[in-house]
Amino acid sequence: MPALKELEEAFFYSKKDKEFQRELRHLQKTYIGRPTPLYFARRLTEHLGGAKIYLKREDLAHTGAHKINNAVGQVLLAKKMGKKRVIAETGAGQHGVATATGAALKGLECGIYMGTEDMKRQALNVFRMRLLGAKVTEVPTGSRTLKDAINEALRDWTTNVRTTHYVLGTVFGPHPFPVMVRDFQSVIGREARRQILDAEGRLPDYLIACVGGGSNAMGLFYEFLKEDNPPTPPFSKGGKEGLLDKDIKMIGVEAGGKGIETGEHAARFAGGSIGVFQGCKSYLLQDDDGNVLGTHSVSAGLDYASIGPEHPFLKDAGRVQYTYATDDEALAAFELLSRLEGIIPALESAHAIAEVVKLAPKLDQDKIIIINLSGRGDKDVQHVAKIKGIEL
Repeated sequence: MPALKELEEAFFYSKKDKEFQRELRHLQKTYIGRPTPLYFARRLTEHLGGAKIYLKREDLAHTGAHKINNAVGQVLLAKKMGKKRVIAETGAGQHGVATATGAALKGLECGIYMGTEDMKRQALNVFRMRLLGAKVTEVPTGSRTLKDAINEALRDWTTNVRTTHYVLGTVFGPHPFPVMVRDFQSVIGREARRQILDAEGRLPDYLIACVGGGSNAMGLFYEFLKEDNPPTPPFSKGGKEGLLDKDIKMIGVEAGGKGIETGEHAARFAGGSIGVFQGCKSYLLQDDDGNVLGTHSVSAGLDYASIGPEHPFLKDAGRVQYTYATDDEALAAFELLSRLEGIIPALESAHAIAEVVKLAPKLDQDKIIIINLSGRGDKDVQHVAKIKGIEL
């Protein structure tokens, strides 16, 4: 608790600290490469034959995913707090790479915890982390995935709290982590809002993102949840009234794995119940006795038993709809976007694309969808090739 209170005070002070905010904006622009583009996926739109589809290109951020937005923010905060070392958990490896990158940038020691199964799936990212100077520790216990990596990172932080900051990678865990990660990721939605108004003269009809812990989805959704946003201007093309924020439909896409009925999935809303896990109350895949169930997803970044607590709140409030895509649907979407747009998505992001493949053809052509393309698929190519029986 003292460590969490110290972090809470430092974080809320940083929001008012002009020097901290100036450095963060400077690094977002010159190091991360923000703003990332909002790209009209013309060929995907034509192929599906319905709504216009835009991709928020977080895959073009430095290190290849949205994770860098939060990692740089937290590493800056750790430096301000006088910490000498940062640690992180990682599943798909992108958060580990982003944290190792931020640590190298600011000259901090870095340790990364990663489950054995994820290290096999994401060998390329393991090498990248070590190349950046991080010590990668294998976690061979439990399910040997993200859940177990978080357990080990929390144990490390508890032991070394005076010198170490834990860069938690998603909108999960004890306060202030869900709020802090959401705020560092909300730059995605702020940019997307401006960009779609420039491109179309109005707000989108749908926002769609994959949901593991939930940081890329919250990063996109949060800016459109605010009641105090100014009214949207009318359409620049056609003279109709513009949409209000409350009219925008938001969809989070979980990992359906091999199907809900098989039990081999990571769809917390479809197959879970409310529980307390790793520092917060949320939806959790658990048995009747509260034991955490095993999970499965073709994508390491979605292979997690729980979800950030703000997502259940938004679901219960009726503001965000949650669904899931199976492994097969995600793999098909992975190939489809690659062929049609020359963009290889992360398998995590492919789950969001899979939902759009089902949704877009049902919508009129004047509807607009924004997908958060949360990461690029370089890290997944070897894994997909193995699934398809191709030797690289």
